[in-house]
Amino acid sequence: MKYQDTLFTPDKASQEPSRREGRCGTLSLLELNSLVREAVELTLPGDYWVEAELSEVRECGGHCYMELVQKGPDGVTPVARASAKCWRSAWTLVRPHFERVTGQCISAGMKVLLKVHAQFHENYGFSWIVTDIDPTFTLGDMARRRQEVIRRLKEEGVFDLNKQLALPPFAQSIAVISSETAAGYGDFCNQLDTNQFGFAFKVTLFPAVMQGERTARSIIDALNAVNAAAEEYDCVVIIRGGGATSDLSAFDSLELSENVANFPLPVITGIGHERDEAVVDMVAHTRAKTPTAAAALLVDNLKRTLERVDRARDVIFATVGRRMDFERMRLARAAERIPTLFSLASARQRALVDGLSARLGMAVRRALMSQGARLDRLSSVLVPAVERRLLAENHRLELLSQRAEAQNPAHLLRRGYSITLHNGRAVRLSAALKDGDVIETLFGRGRAKSVVTSKRE
Repeated sequence: MKYQDTLFTPDKASQEPSRREGRCGTLSLLELNSLVREAVELTLPGDYWVEAELSEVRECGGHCYMELVQKGPDGVTPVARASAKCWRSAWTLVRPHFERVTGQCISAGMKVLLKVHAQFHENYGFSWIVTDIDPTFTLGDMARRRQEVIRRLKEEGVFDLNKQLALPPFAQSIAVISSETAAGYGDFCNQLDTNQFGFAFKVTLFPAVMQGERTARSIIDALNAVNAAAEEYDCVVIIRGGGATSDLSAFDSLELSENVANFPLPVITGIGHERDEAVVDMVAHTRAKTPTAAAALLVDNLKRTLERVDRARDVIFATVGRRMDFERMRLARAAERIPTLFSLASARQRALVDGLSARLGMAVRRALMSQGARLDRLSSVLVPAVERRLLAENHRLELLSQRAEAQNPAHLLRRGYSITLHNGRAVRLSAALKDGDVIETLFGRGRAKSVVTSKRE
């Protein structure tokens, strides 16, 4: 805090006990507050430049009401608080000057240098009255915080992480984070839909708040939603488009910048104007000046891909053409050599066949001679063996004939025996017969039939 010299008059202060004594030691609240006001006016008569952080800012009736806070060394715990007011007469001058210099609206979280004087009102109590705000102090603090964010990102090793991702050559499925009603979103879609090359793009909007205190959190939520279906998209485009330059402070936040830097898809930004570059722009894969420029970047990416495809096609056609010409020449040369090669091959094959034929004939003759000699040997051995075998078998047949003749039943019949037959079979047991069976009896000369009428056991 910058202080001016303060005039303190102990004589007047020393007179207060006598006044209280004159009223029997009792004061009304109004009298007490009047004494406080007089003491404040006497002890703090001038203006002071105060460094503080704004914990709350609100406008009402053209006046601005502020809550000031000073935090301890840990940057979190408040060690001092105070209320401040900037009346309409001063606020109408202070506000536009501050926004023009800093490019930001006065908002909670800012560090400011205020010119204030003390005021105590019997009815409203004590407050600091703001008569001026030094925008250069806030601008320096913003720059310091911005540099601190950049330093943190570089220390974490993520500052250039998203830039290392490759924008797919066929990037056509686009996730857009923007306000649904933003003019920039409409310009972006129109630029893609009416591109002169007729490229088709699939654009999916993830709505987010793009200005105000909820901007950073809203965009982070949208990034999380895109990440949940990251395989469906080729890249992310963050579009702001329109709005005041003062709303760019959200894009300098550490949390949002970390999310963009670590995002698994290339992030393209179109959130500012040509002279403004937020930290999010710095860590994104590519920064475009406007939403229309972001759309043109995607169209140009596909155009470059198409040109590469066309060049590759031309190279392929040329290479194939040269190869075909070379092969046609090879075929022509081979065709010229075919008759000569065929004659040589034919002569070689004929010579080979003749040689094989001669070798085959000799081999066949040798085989025939060898087999003829073997047959002669077998013939000389086989004939005597066959003759011996025939004699032996003839003798065996004569013996069998004699034995068969000896067993002939006709000889037994001529000797007085008979044979009884039933159904063509010899009857050996009378039990095999029953009454009424017809039997036939064979004799040496003739035969007789009879019928079984009774049997004896």
